[in-house]
Amino acid sequence: MAPQPPLLTMSGITKSFPGVRALDGVDLEVQAGEVHCLLGQNGAGKSTLIKVLAGAHQPDGGEITWRGAPAVLKSPLAAMRLGIATIYQELDLVRGLSVAENVFLGHEPTSAGFVVRTRRGRTGAAALLERLGHPEIDPARAVGELSAAQQQIVSMARALSHDVRLIVMDEPSAALDPDEVGNLFRIIASLTAEGVAVVYISHRLEEIRRIGDRVTVLKDGRAVASGLPAETTPTHDIVAMMTGRKVEYVFPPRPAKGSAKGSAKGAAKGAAKGSGNGSGMDSGNGSGKGPGRTDVPVLTVEGLSRKGEFAPVDLEVRPGEIVGLAGLVGSGRSEILETVYGARRATTGRVTVAGRVLRPGSVRAAVAAGIGLAPEERKAQALLMLESVTRNVSLSTMSRHSRAGWLDRGAERKAARAATRALSLRPDDPDTPVRTLSGGNQQKAVLARWLLRGCRVLLLDEPTRGVDVGARAELYAVIRRLADEGLAVLLVSSEVPEVLGLSDRVLVLREGHVVHTAEAKDLDEHRVLDLVMEGSPTP
Repeated sequence: MAPQPPLLTMSGITKSFPGVRALDGVDLEVQAGEVHCLLGQNGAGKSTLIKVLAGAHQPDGGEITWRGAPAVLKSPLAAMRLGIATIYQELDLVRGLSVAENVFLGHEPTSAGFVVRTRRGRTGAAALLERLGHPEIDPARAVGELSAAQQQIVSMARALSHDVRLIVMDEPSAALDPDEVGNLFRIIASLTAEGVAVVYISHRLEEIRRIGDRVTVLKDGRAVASGLPAETTPTHDIVAMMTGRKVEYVFPPRPAKGSAKGSAKGAAKGAAKGSGNGSGMDSGNGSGKGPGRTDVPVLTVEGLSRKGEFAPVDLEVRPGEIVGLAGLVGSGRSEILETVYGARRATTGRVTVAGRVLRPGSVRAAVAAGIGLAPEERKAQALLMLESVTRNVSLSTMSRHSRAGWLDRGAERKAARAATRALSLRPDDPDTPVRTLSGGNQQKAVLARWLLRGCRVLLLDEPTRGVDVGARAELYAVIRRLADEGLAVLLVSSEVPEVLGLSDRVLVLREGHVVHTAEAKDLDEHRVLDLVMEGSPTP
């Protein structure tokens, strides 16, 4: 029997945008029933390639073959009609429509030529959700009311509502807890057993080992490796291909207790003044006598709770300390951060910053006291994507650069540039639109805002979500450096190694309860996972 041709072949694909050659002769071959992993740093060309495959971009050159025949993907609809579906990291769901309406959007069930939006659509959506292992999702419920993990499932159901033969999944596990990731892999295994191919994009290399068959690595718009076996290719080789250098997945060392390198507050003042050396970070008192680590907590949380979200929690964070919150999605981690920040109003308890009790449910009071938040959804909740780096960094300090109602744009730009240089944000151009930055540099822009503000407490919710493996180590160093300069950091991450590697102390949460507290050095990944999945909540 003659071998079957590849399901998909992309040969010599090129694509340029003004000033940028995004794809430079990329080849990709995908077999039916395989999971083909696409790897590369932010800016390597992954997004452009999958948009060409989805029909959202037209290539400047190259050829696409689908099931042995030449194909021209003139639009997303043309790609879908061939059997190619794409699930983007930024889910393209309509929040105001129901689950069923989103699942069948653009190809609604009809009867006698009329669109049927109710019973038949809900029945069909329910069947797809059950196939995906989530029969509990109500097809009549508005998508905007669902969790991020549930919205991901709805997006998958929409893809399966078509007769798909290839599904592109862009960072599908980013918003999922370990149980949900396991369910995702079960779904993928079921699809590939039916002959459906999956192009899987992820920054989590351990996922590639578990789910992938072959790997293609992109760097600077080129495929530097194609069709590598996912299971046996060494991780350090993959990272070296992605980055062009060897990158050790290590975290900055924890400083000895009592050490100090200077004041983060001083650094912020230096940035605000546009200090001559431009370092900002090192512009504290410079004497090594800054706050560093002390025994006096700057943030104290006492009996803080929100009904239905998390039980009373007590915690303290000292200057120079990173405290991590570990737990599954829905354990109350992010809700605790948002309540401390005043974005949610507590049912009980209080938050104190440097001895000052904050007014409940007031972001203004929290910011005035010195609390800054880098939220999980930074693009939607923290950044003005069409504005410049300068405007994004100066959002919380614009009044400092205003005189008689007029904004001194020169002073604003100078202060913002000092703050971004302190964090080595690239490119070093304060006029760059923030939407053009990589995920890691967008996160630095958020951190620079709070550095410029002179915050005392930094709340980090999923700080490396959407940040590639090469940039993570740099972001880890930035976070540790900010703590070493005297900031108190409260950290949430879905990745247990990240919590353990960055934190000094860890609170483990399960079902809204703190089930364990320990020094990070006394925990390991297996112990934390046992606690978050099996640990008994405290009464």
